[in-house]
Amino acid sequence: MVKRLISANPSEISQMTASELKQSIKASDGRVILSENVVLHEPIVGDITATELARAFGADMILLNGFDMFQPQISGLYGYGSNVVSEHTLEDLQKLVHMPIGLNLEPVDKAANMTEGRIDIPKGRCASVETFKKASELGFDFVLLTGNPGVGVTNEAIIKAVSLAKEHFSGLVIAGKMHSAGVDEPVVSIEAIKAFIKAGADMILVPAVGTVPGVRDEHIIEVIDYAHKHGVLVISAIGTSQESSDEETIRQIGLHNKMLGVDIQHIGDANMGLVGIRNIQVLSDAIRGSRHTVSRMARSVNR
Repeated sequence: MVKRLISANPSEISQMTASELKQSIKASDGRVILSENVVLHEPIVGDITATELARAFGADMILLNGFDMFQPQISGLYGYGSNVVSEHTLEDLQKLVHMPIGLNLEPVDKAANMTEGRIDIPKGRCASVETFKKASELGFDFVLLTGNPGVGVTNEAIIKAVSLAKEHFSGLVIAGKMHSAGVDEPVVSIEAIKAFIKAGADMILVPAVGTVPGVRDEHIIEVIDYAHKHGVLVISAIGTSQESSDEETIRQIGLHNKMLGVDIQHIGDANMGLVGIRNIQVLSDAIRGSRHTVSRMARSVNR
């Protein structure tokens, strides 16, 4: 049996298959922290990536946002102010942190009923057969099929992308929206969730209660009950800039969504300055206590 993720050493994590990683997360009893990092934002320490900082403050998993599969670069990875494009970007980042790393790939729907002006993104950030194959080639552990603000990602487009990902990507596939992504449709739809799972999603992402207007306990409980019944895990997301809120807000969101039964708690990237970084530790302390926070912070990548 695999060790639970919150207690696993980097050498153990690196040997896990996709299914073993999923079981390791499940075994952690709702105490896994996932930190989202924008790859092109200048980190608060110019020659240390946001990913290294997030791990140092207690994150167990990393989600890269804005990562272009065909122009792979991460700010700070190769020194101050560096945005070097390299096929070895993920490999070199993994040498520094040795933890599960995934990325956002966005199923853009050109026919979406938009509520705001559309933001166009490069094809290297869009969900496609080509980007799924590239994600496997580079060695990503998971992909999240979701949408950034104003991009125009619909639930229908996510459903189609899940099927493609299961065919062309070797890691875990996560599906769902943490906010509207600029589209006029419900952010949480149990019908869409069922379709994501039918298409093969390994995990479902939903907004954390308290982050999106109108998303209530009963909506998330229905998703969690259905997903868990079908062997699928659930991630709650703080993806509406509240990741830079005061500490008490972070604690309230964390404890509330833990009580609902989510398996992973995502904390976003709106403020990867000192406030956002420290709030990773605040969230970790709230949902699993300082003992497990310090365990992750202090556990050497050489173990």
